[in-house]
Amino acid sequence: MDTAELPAAQPVPPARRAAALRRAIRELALVAALFLIYKAARVAGADRGSTAVGNGEWIWRVERLFHLPNEAAFQRPMLSHELVVHLANGYYAYVHFPATAICLIWLYLRHPVRYLWTRRMLAGLTAAALALHFLVPLAPPRLTALTGMVDTGSRYGPAVYGPPDTDALSNQYAAMPSLHVGWALAVAVALIAVNGGRLRWLWLAHPLATLLVVVSTGNHYWLDGIVAAVLLAVVCLVLPRPRTGDQPTHPPTQRPPGWPRQRVRVQQAPPGHPPGRAAAGDVVRTP
Repeated sequence: MDTAELPAAQPVPPARRAAALRRAIRELALVAALFLIYKAARVAGADRGSTAVGNGEWIWRVERLFHLPNEAAFQRPMLSHELVVHLANGYYAYVHFPATAICLIWLYLRHPVRYLWTRRMLAGLTAAALALHFLVPLAPPRLTALTGMVDTGSRYGPAVYGPPDTDALSNQYAAMPSLHVGWALAVAVALIAVNGGRLRWLWLAHPLATLLVVVSTGNHYWLDGIVAAVLLAVVCLVLPRPRTGDQPTHPPTQRPPGWPRQRVRVQQAPPGHPPGRAAAGDVVRTP
């Protein structure tokens, strides 16, 4: 049977590879710069400990007023299982940033339009969180004596933070909102958007596990995660929706009339007989 010849794969020109590499480096530098600005801004507002503790006590009372689960009661069963405590501390310390970075890299390589939208979503959420960090300094439950919660990081390890009075690398009084929860939810939203099928909803396990971890380790209140989710929803509503499809649009290629032409088997009539007529649905050879 005669078949149409498939065109050979064309090598990527060096100029295009160099341009793609420059774009990737530029995006990496931009994301790194945003992260450094965020860290510097957090540290700049780290000197309001007494106000932050007072706000933590107020948040604790508001949660009890609305009958939210008691964080200390939620943490207590975990403290009797040291392995579980280590796993929770490790999840808090080592999953947050790498998971977000891996998601962005994968989106950049496979879904560039959705990557751009996700980057803007994360930047908008982080900017809104920084504004709240300045407006509402908040001590986490582990630094608010009223809660009675244990600082699992310092007691069991691995520890992310040092003593608040001597920690010059982070602002421990910026619990509201929880960017651990916000970024995890943003990652889930982005991955759900680019995947099909019912199994894509399993990505929500990441923000759910993150919420349980940040509360059980004493790093956040329930309200910190709730506020992060609300802020993310507002940012998503404000951002323009990405256009359908992840590939850039190109003008249609001009093709000659009668395209495409196919080569298929053509039944030959026996010698001395007129050629048979093609049946409906048959595809015949075209010149």
